[in-house]
Amino acid sequence: MKRTFLILVALLLIGLSGRTAAAEVNLSINIGPPIVIGAPSAMVMVPGTRVYFAPGFEADIFFYGGYWWSPRGDRWYRAGDYDGPWRMVSRSSVPRPVYRVPKEYREMYGRERHIPYGQWKKERGGHGNGGGRGHGRGHD
Repeated sequence: MKRTFLILVALLLIGLSGRTAAAEVNLSINIGPPIVIGAPSAMVMVPGTRVYFAPGFEADIFFYGGYWWSPRGDRWYRAGDYDGPWRMVSRSSVPRPVYRVPKEYREMYGRERHIPYGQWKKERGGHGNGGGRGHGRGHD
C-alpha cells in the first residue's frame, strides 16, 4: 500500500514538473459612484414620494432624509453632500422610499416641477448639500 502511494505521488510530481506555470494577474478596481462635477442644475420630487432626484446626470442621484443616495449596479452609495465623499452602504441601509423609486421615474420627471438647485436648497434651510459635513440630516 505504501509503495503504491509513493508511486502515485512520484507520478504526480513528474506530471506537474513537466508543465509550465502560467501567471495570471486579475485587477479589479471599484471606483464607486460617478463623481458629480458642480451642483445639480435643478431638483425634482419623484411623483408620489418625498424623494428628490437630480436630473441632468447619467448616474441616478437622489436626496432623501438629509443624505444623497446613488445606486450603481447592485451597490448603493450615500453621501452628506452631492459631490461626496460617497461611501458604500448595505442595501438594507437605503431608505425604502429611495429604494422603491419607480423604474420609470426618468420618464415621469419631465412633467414635474423643476426647482432650481439654489432655490431648492434655500427652501430646505440651506441643507440641500448637507450644509457642510454633519448637517441637514433628518429633515425629510
